[in-house]
Amino acid sequence: MFFGLLNSGSVRLPRRKAIRTVLVVEDEPLVAFDNEHALEQAGYSIAATVDDYDHAVAVIDGGELDLVIADVALHGPKSGIDVARHAHAKGLPVLFVTGHCPIDARELAVGCLAKPYAPRDLVAAIRVIDARLRGARQPRLPVGLSLFEPN
Repeated sequence: MFFGLLNSGSVRLPRRKAIRTVLVVEDEPLVAFDNEHALEQAGYSIAATVDDYDHAVAVIDGGELDLVIADVALHGPKSGIDVARHAHAKGLPVLFVTGHCPIDARELAVGCLAKPYAPRDLVAAIRVIDARLRGARQPRLPVGLSLFEPN
């Protein structure tokens, strides 16, 4: 079987990644679709894309996640901050993607990417968070990304 191209007879091993599987919590369908597409193209696995708290909690409780990307405003009575609180309790990092970064929820997330953002900025933000989680040298922050200091 052939699985890819080899360049000059050498094989490059993939770099170790802390983030492989992502949950997208977004209530705007077009934004959710763009996020999924950009993340899949960048090599991330999408565990699910959901638009409310209850579905997000079900996926988080199912395990096998490395990062939760959550909008703050969601369908239903609970918000992305509630999702972040649940993920944080499970030890999962959260990246808020929202027009208004919640200052009072900094202890629940690793950062916030301000809307509107380009898909490449979302991917770059995840790479920054991945480097931080691994303790590796952090790449340049994309436009709109604010990182929160770890507790």
